[in-house]
Amino acid sequence: MTFTTPEIVWAPLVPVIVVLGAAAVGILVEAFVRSAQARRRVQLGLSLVALLVAAGAAVIQWATLDGAGTVVLAEMMTVDRQSLAWQTVILVFGILGTLLFAARTRAGEEAFTPLGAASPGSAEETIARRKGFQVTEVFPLALFAVGGMMLFTSVTDLIFLFVALEVFSLPLYILVALARRRRMLSHEGALKYFLLGAFSSALFLFGAALLYGATGSTSFAGIAAGIGSVAGLDALILAGAVLVLVGLLFKLGAVPFHSWTPDAYQGAPSPVTAFMGAATKAAATAALVRVVYAALYGLEWELSWLIWAVAIASMLLGTVVALVQTELKRMLAYSSIAHAGFILVAFAGFSGAAPSALPFYLLTYGLATMGAFAVITQVRERAEDGTVTGEATRLGQWAGLGRRSPWLAGAMALFLLSFAGIPLTAGFVGKFVAFAAAVSEGAWPLVLIAVVASAAAAFFYVRLVVLMFLTDVPEGQEDAVEVDYSPLARTVVAIAAIAIVLLGVIPGPVLTAFEDAGVLLLGAAG
Repeated sequence: MTFTTPEIVWAPLVPVIVVLGAAAVGILVEAFVRSAQARRRVQLGLSLVALLVAAGAAVIQWATLDGAGTVVLAEMMTVDRQSLAWQTVILVFGILGTLLFAARTRAGEEAFTPLGAASPGSAEETIARRKGFQVTEVFPLALFAVGGMMLFTSVTDLIFLFVALEVFSLPLYILVALARRRRMLSHEGALKYFLLGAFSSALFLFGAALLYGATGSTSFAGIAAGIGSVAGLDALILAGAVLVLVGLLFKLGAVPFHSWTPDAYQGAPSPVTAFMGAATKAAATAALVRVVYAALYGLEWELSWLIWAVAIASMLLGTVVALVQTELKRMLAYSSIAHAGFILVAFAGFSGAAPSALPFYLLTYGLATMGAFAVITQVRERAEDGTVTGEATRLGQWAGLGRRSPWLAGAMALFLLSFAGIPLTAGFVGKFVAFAAAVSEGAWPLVLIAVVASAAAAFFYVRLVVLMFLTDVPEGQEDAVEVDYSPLARTVVAIAAIAIVLLGVIPGPVLTAFEDAGVLLLGAAG
């Protein structure tokens, strides 16, 4: 028996290797650096350097890529401009998320519990808080999540796609459970996210097994070839395709696979909610683009009903339920469900413009999400004795914020208007290119529903703007809320706000770059 040494082209994998390698080093830092303060500084520096280096490597590869791209790992991964565009977007969210993870209040309080393994309210947790313990393992966990998402954007094999799915999902399940305050709510959100995530992973694997049984392959190129050539197994292929899409739609947070979203958004530490809301949606959309266009394109007619039904249900349910929310993080959670519907609108008719429109849409949505939750981390409740406590997430608590902190309230208003798709914000351009992709394939009825849903959604965004700027603070509640200054959180707000304005006013260069990334390299057989 002879063994042939596999030849692996490592250069195209440099961004992923840097991030996952730094995550592994971060685990060693946890073991060997004894001082909590020193460990935190090392983890923060390591994470930022790794993410910046990976982003630089991805941009350089994008600019110098030879031809359409490179197929590596025996055609299990494809590094093309499409995957590099998504990786760059995810790395941007990773950098902003890392800054938020490290943010602290004036009193030195961070967003995470001092002892994740302790029961909420236990004596162990109280002692850990008094001694100043810190869960610095959140930084390598975030790096593992980012690395898994980067893999998710370029994998071209269903089994490897499942591995990447678990690499970024498992750290997120843990991160959601590490909130410093409202620990029971945090655990509830993490448990729901984990159980429903496991269920969706099972459906994904079942679908992959059906497609393998029908086509004899788990690679996207092999499945695409099998769909066009296999006879008599149409039902098996369609069932497998639907189950694979369901697994991806769960990560997107689309209806009816959305039930984890409100609880996870509300219970998770706000920095985790920001990172999860921005990066997970981008990764799920990237994988959906590659699966749909590289593997399931031959089922365009059969799968159109699923895309339309889920898009309409997501837009309607997300918008209607968000209208009646009084808790800010839950309102943004249902807003994210509506945006999942807007994302799916671009897939209508399997438009060729979708692969270039969606990265821009997810970039604008993710920046607004990061910025909005960075603002939320700084608006906090104040107890009767004057101590600053948890985040003020009830809508009524935001009344008069424009007088307390005009700059912070103005930034929040900008993010909300971008969510609503108001002209001269990045959100407007993002929705325009996504909806234009659907119109180009004749899906104007779906776009009409999306426009109506966007108009209705503007109500709950503008409602918060009115509360901040045109509503007086309730009598006797003047001292119940305080704006807490956090340099790192405000840095995230500033970066996101500047990007939202620039992408809304001069989106041309970025749109052109994503148009260049809109061509998928389907693999050696494509």
